[in-house]
Amino acid sequence: MDLRILSFCTVLALTVTSALAQETSLTFGEGASDPTLPVEVTSETLDVNQEDGSAEFKGNVVVIQGDMRLSADRVLVIYNEEKSAIERVEATGDVVLVSGPDEAEADKADYTIESGVIVLTGNALLNQGPNTISSDKVTVNLATGTAQMVGRVKTILKTEQN
Repeated sequence: MDLRILSFCTVLALTVTSALAQETSLTFGEGASDPTLPVEVTSETLDVNQEDGSAEFKGNVVVIQGDMRLSADRVLVIYNEEKSAIERVEATGDVVLVSGPDEAEADKADYTIESGVIVLTGNALLNQGPNTISSDKVTVNLATGTAQMVGRVKTILKTEQN
């Protein structure tokens, strides 16, 4: 066997092995986003609960903050105790998170506004260009522009030939 082919196969095997590890960290989006920017939510319906300080958006929900866009079937917005600012956003049903050229999909997402951290769970999938990574959980930190994938991480790396 040609030494170049053997070297290539060894590097490829090491890359795939590390990608299949239990935890993977990578960049997400075009860099850090500002979690202090206003949050815009659009939907088909809105139900407000004055008692617990929540607002439930249903039907083609789109949440926009800066260059980040989150869409889902249902979004629950939870306000802080003073009801003066959004504390958390919970999204369920066909959740898609887009930041710059990157896209993440999952069954559910929990976004803590103050920290800028979004945790996606259930059939989590991250698309970066032609490459796809799946795992049990994706944690996206908008403040640092990074993502961490945990739990049975699987990577599909496209080459120029395919």
